[in-house]
Amino acid sequence: MKTTEKTMNSKKTTVKETTPRGVTKPKSNAASGLTELFEDGLKDIYWAEKALTKALPTMVKNASSVELKDAIDNHLTETEEQINRLEEVFKIIGKKATAKKCDAMEGLIEEAKGMLEETEIGVVRDAAIIAASQKIEHYEIATYGTLRQFAETLGLPEAATLLEQTLDEEKGADKILTEVAVNAVNLEAAEIE
Repeated sequence: MKTTEKTMNSKKTTVKETTPRGVTKPKSNAASGLTELFEDGLKDIYWAEKALTKALPTMVKNASSVELKDAIDNHLTETEEQINRLEEVFKIIGKKATAKKCDAMEGLIEEAKGMLEETEIGVVRDAAIIAASQKIEHYEIATYGTLRQFAETLGLPEAATLLEQTLDEEKGADKILTEVAVNAVNLEAAEIE
């Protein structure tokens, strides 16, 4: 067990703080309450959505299925609205809309780029684009569900409603991607075998 000593006030009382082995020590600016955790989550997804507005056009350019191109284009429009909605949530909580790099989304976007490089142009690449897109959608569904619940717990019904609207859109995008995969792309890709 790691032990650190702190001197408190001017009384020079020494208090030993211990961090059990394997427990991550928090950063000095770590969230200490649900409000801060909520704000950090908003900053994280704000960055993620902005990053997606740059990544989605690449997916459209690489897709060959008209249905897939349309689904991604439509979701790009939704994503731009989701950014506006997040800015409204920041206003509700009295904070400036600020982005904080989202490591998870950065990783998912990098994985999507890798999947493009690892697939031939055509329906196999379309299947990869759907797979990568659904991983992104599932991350967003988890994030917006959590943030909505935080907003409800914190007594922010207007913010919760805005986050719920985005959550519903993310679920809808995931459903559309599944339909495109099941009704066309995956079947065509399987015929290439």
